[in-house]
Amino acid sequence: MSYFDAASSAPLHPVARQALLASLDEGWADPSRLYREGRRARLLLDAAREAAAEAVGCRPDELTFTSSGTRAVHDGIAGALAGRRRVGRHLIVSAVEHSSVLHSAELFEVTEVPVSRTGAVSPQSYVDALRPETALACLQSANHEVGTVQPVAEVAAMCRQAGVPLLVDAAQSLGWGPVEGEWSLLTASAHKWGGPSGVGLLAVRKGVRFSPQGPVDERESGRAPGFENLPAIVAAAASLRAVRAEAAQEAVRLRELTARIRARVPRLVPDVDVVGDPEKRLPGIVTFSCLYVDGETLLHELDREGFSVSSGSSCTSSTLTPSHVLKAMGVLSEGNVRVSLPFGAVSEEVDRFLEVLPGAVAAVREKLGAPTPSAVVREDSLVVDALGKRCPIPVIELAKVIGDVPVGGTVRVLSDDEAARLDIPAWCEMREQEYVGEEPAENGTAYVIRRIS
Repeated sequence: MSYFDAASSAPLHPVARQALLASLDEGWADPSRLYREGRRARLLLDAAREAAAEAVGCRPDELTFTSSGTRAVHDGIAGALAGRRRVGRHLIVSAVEHSSVLHSAELFEVTEVPVSRTGAVSPQSYVDALRPETALACLQSANHEVGTVQPVAEVAAMCRQAGVPLLVDAAQSLGWGPVEGEWSLLTASAHKWGGPSGVGLLAVRKGVRFSPQGPVDERESGRAPGFENLPAIVAAAASLRAVRAEAAQEAVRLRELTARIRARVPRLVPDVDVVGDPEKRLPGIVTFSCLYVDGETLLHELDREGFSVSSGSSCTSSTLTPSHVLKAMGVLSEGNVRVSLPFGAVSEEVDRFLEVLPGAVAAVREKLGAPTPSAVVREDSLVVDALGKRCPIPVIELAKVIGDVPVGGTVRVLSDDEAARLDIPAWCEMREQEYVGEEPAENGTAYVIRRIS
């Protein structure tokens, strides 16, 4: 089985396993106690904090261990906003942040900064979103779904000039290197770089106003309540140091493998949109979407062939809504596949994936068939009734009938599937047809497309 979903959770690094087993014997006591076992546990905790702080690029007393990366995000945002409550409750986030950031933002007044089609923000857009009552800005270091690296240093400099702290979600990038720039707060999650799950990092720079929320606890300077999971913390710090030592060499190797996928997939599979920035990206992530494909069925096909990948397609979601990242980018969501290679992924596995993928996509398209659309021609306009049909059927039906209207004529696709709002404009761009817009329709929406060629 080839595991290609490291962006969700990386396999446990061998160093993490060794450190975890060793610290189970040595680090079980309360590190706040003064007897021998407690002092031994405290030495392990302090050493782990120093190692993690060195990797982050902060002082050890600026770093807190939390119970998860999500907990670090929630506590970081809440504490920073509470510390600056006299300024206001306005928060700036990008439209492609991790859901943990977006869910936290729902509790406050928020401005969502848009992204380009590659998934990157413009630093100027953060400046434009600043207000006198802005208490905090948030920006991920790199996107978790498409791998695009964000201009953190530029945004941090602009926020600092305005006196606004910047919180950076570095979950995806920290294993590759420190986050550049004058950020104020940083969060990360150990299972993203090969550490054990259940360990997050929250770094708060000295001088940043921060007020921990919730009941006061003596652990972790009052910022993370509860007894420390010391074996997991030690393993997290040890694995972070280990992957950093390998990162430069491994990055070169994985970039070559993902570049191979980015270049060959469009040649091997027709009607594919490779998304994300082609250059400013993490080494191991490549994402593409396939027209006329049900994402969940494609993932099952690849799983049967021995490949574990993930998807941002609405077809894999119980809510039938596309990934908020793909939606914000304005790219195709149906048949979406994210390949995220773990440390140590080998060339032969990638080549076999590229051999298997065309057949898997073809099999899914064949299973879906070529549905006969319910269409009515009205002069130079054609109406396709796709109500009640889910991704990717509305786009399949559009593709089947676009040639039935004259050049300059229009097709109206009636759909009640939220994914159509994203996928139909994306199809138009891929096929060089004009997307006119959407109109209200009974029981759904009419998406209007003009035939150009």
